Amino acid sequence: MPAPTPETITPAGTSAARPAEGDLDTALDVFLTQRKRLFRLAHRIVGDASGAEDVVQEAWVRWQLTDRADVKNPAAFLTTTTTRLAINVVQSGRRRHETPSEPRFTDLDDHATSDDPILCAERTAAIESALALLMARLTPDRLAAYVLRKGFDYTYVELAKVLRISAPNARVVVHRAQARLDSERERPIPTESHRRLVDAFRTAADTGDLEGLLRLLVPEERVHRLATPSRRPAGRAHFPARHAA
Repeated sequence: MPAPTPETITPAGTSAARPAEGDLDTALDVFLTQRKRLFRLAHRIVGDASGAEDVVQEAWVRWQLTDRADVKNPAAFLTTTTTRLAINVVQSGRRRHETPSEPRFTDLDDHATSDDPILCAERTAAIESALALLMARLTPDRLAAYVLRKGFDYTYVELAKVLRISAPNARVVVHRAQARLDSERERPIPTESHRRLVDAFRTAADTGDLEGLLRLLVPEERVHRLATPSRRPAGRAHFPARHAA
């Protein structure tokens, strides 16, 4: 895709007031500085170059129409905007006929301890996109088993205690969750439920306290309180994401 310019990208007929030329030039410079990183982020979520290009194009449109005087960190803003747009693409019916890539897990420990707002935004983006995919394709019991096993290294014995099932059954649940992720079928994701799960996941990953996450993943009457093992320190979670093609 050619580099965006105000003349080629601004949608015709927009009702928004056209910013001053100098302001658009500055906005374009900021955007082009971040463009390659935004493309990699979008590609990681949507899984193909064409879809990623569309997301980046739309992010540029949103950036033009934003009151940029109120944006304290343009890079973090663009990261968040690109992530939201990419997640919307993944969840849209237009892509459901395509065969999804199998999720992988990327270790983002360095991001967890960084004070860099861009790295923090990218880490949040990774968590949001991963959990959106899992929530769209997994039943609650499989979601709980998969997140605790793959994200926090729970053993099958520990999973069995938390979910009040046998260890062999816990293994089966995780295996079926993995297989279900290969399916094209997805369910709508309630925005508020997704936000709460993202917040709880981040808290668990950052502090090592999984109490809030367990409350969301497993109904209260089914949860067996299990102390967080010492091998599971804060920030050691892994996050699923689509393979880049």
